[in-house]
Amino acid sequence: MTPAAVPDEDRSARAIAAAEAHGLPHTVTRHGPVRSLAEAAAARGVEPRQVVKTMVVRVAEGDHRFVLVPGDREIAWPKLRALLGVNRLSMPSADAAREVTGYVRGTITPLGSTTPLPVIADSSIHGVVSLGGGAHGVALTVDATDLVTALTATVADVTEAAP
Repeated sequence: MTPAAVPDEDRSARAIAAAEAHGLPHTVTRHGPVRSLAEAAAARGVEPRQVVKTMVVRVAEGDHRFVLVPGDREIAWPKLRALLGVNRLSMPSADAAREVTGYVRGTITPLGSTTPLPVIADSSIHGVVSLGGGAHGVALTVDATDLVTALTATVADVTEAAP
């Protein structure tokens, strides 16, 4: 089955199993459709800054990174380029991101990705956070320090306040 053909339940099971395999204490939240950061935060019982977006960034052909971004922030491209020592970065297409991670946009998580990728976590992520659980309407609530440790993430200042 192609990643797009895999039912959401199977993708969320993969993310949850990966959290368990990492020994990452977590709570699974299942909610209906959401259309905004505020709705996602409310459905998960957290503040918007605690919703962590998992972004896939293309460094070069066949070279991608996960970047964990607090919900109220966005990637600061000059900072991320400086950290990675490159002059150019891009966001892959939805199809390319799905091919690399096995997850569709809006559900991407570093947990259970079909391709293990290095993870960069913004330094402003702290405390209890909620990140995608691999399927629409599924989230995992975890401690940020535990998440960074489990993923052996590089922690760096790579975001700025969203407009």
